[in-house]
Amino acid sequence: MLRDAAAIALACGVVGASFGAVALAAGLPIPAIVAMSTLVFAGGSQFMAVGLIAAGSPLAAVFAGLLLNARHLPFGLALGDTLGQRWRDRLLGSHLMTDESTAFALAQPDPAGRRRVFWLTGIPIFLAWNIGTVLGVLLATRVGDPTRLGVDAAFPAGLLALLLPSLRSAETRRVALVGAAVALVATPLLPAGLPVLLALAGLGVLLLPRPRREPAC
Repeated sequence: MLRDAAAIALACGVVGASFGAVALAAGLPIPAIVAMSTLVFAGGSQFMAVGLIAAGSPLAAVFAGLLLNARHLPFGLALGDTLGQRWRDRLLGSHLMTDESTAFALAQPDPAGRRRVFWLTGIPIFLAWNIGTVLGVLLATRVGDPTRLGVDAAFPAGLLALLLPSLRSAETRRVALVGAAVALVATPLLPAGLPVLLALAGLGVLLLPRPRREPAC
C-alpha cells in the first residue's frame, strides 16, 4: 500500500513540476503559481486555468475549474463518513480529496482502512504536487516544453491502474463503458469539463431493470 501511494505521489510530483514550468512560461507570477497549487490543488483545473488566463479569459478559467471539479461532489458524498465527524478533519480532507486518494480509499473493504488509506495517500500527493510545482518553476528555463517529456500522461495512466481492481463485476464494467463512450462522443463537441460530467450518465445503467431469473425446477 505504501509503495503504491509513493508511486502515485511521485507521478503527481512530476506533473506538478510540468505545471510550474507551463504556468511560468504562460506569464503567471511565481507567488500566484505556488498559491494556486497550495490553495486550489487540482491538477487538471490548474492546467486549464493557466491556458485560459494566458488567453485573456480569467472568468472562463474560474467557471471551467468549478465545472471540471464538480465530480468532487459525489466523491464527498462517498467519503463523508471516512473523513471523520470533526469539521476540522472534513475541511482538511475535502482539500486533500483527489481522484487518486478517493480511488485508493474506496478500494478498501472497511471504514477504518478507508480512513487510513485516504490520509496516507492524500498527504503525500499534496506535498509532492507542491514540491514539484516549486521545482518546475525553478527549473523552467532548462525544462523547455514540458509536454515533450510525456508527463501529461502520468495522471491518466496512474488513475487507470487504480480503477482496474474496481472493474471486476460485469455491472461496474457496463457503467464504465457507457460513461467512457459518452465522454468520447462529447469531447470534440463540448468545452473541457462537460464531457467528464456527462460521463456520469453511465450510472443510468444501474437504474435499468435487471432480468429476472426463473427458479430452477
